[in-house]
Amino acid sequence: MHTKPRTITGRIERHARIRARMAGTAARPRLAVYKSNRYLHAQIIDDTTGKTLLSGSTKGAAAGIKKVDAATKLGAELAAKAKAAGITEVVFDRGGFRYTGRVAVLATAAREGGLKF
Repeated sequence: MHTKPRTITGRIERHARIRARMAGTAARPRLAVYKSNRYLHAQIIDDTTGKTLLSGSTKGAAAGIKKVDAATKLGAELAAKAKAAGITEVVFDRGGFRYTGRVAVLATAAREGGLKF
């Protein structure tokens, strides 16, 4: 019998638990983060309407720089885009990933860019 590795199902279960208690509104949208082995993706989402307000990825910026530096750049870019769109407060959804490494760096850069969590 073939089953998924525990690390993948554990993250999915953690993410489901987190999402059951968290939702983004128009006043305070959700900053959702997804981390793959190579890239980092982030979206600012209004869950009441089900629309993605802003998005960004390290896909274009990751050429030739370290993953952590790309995450810092992505956090700063998202904060600047959010500020231009009039968004100052967000709910941080780490997507079941541990708050360390690239996820923490992205959050710190977004905070330094002016977003409040």
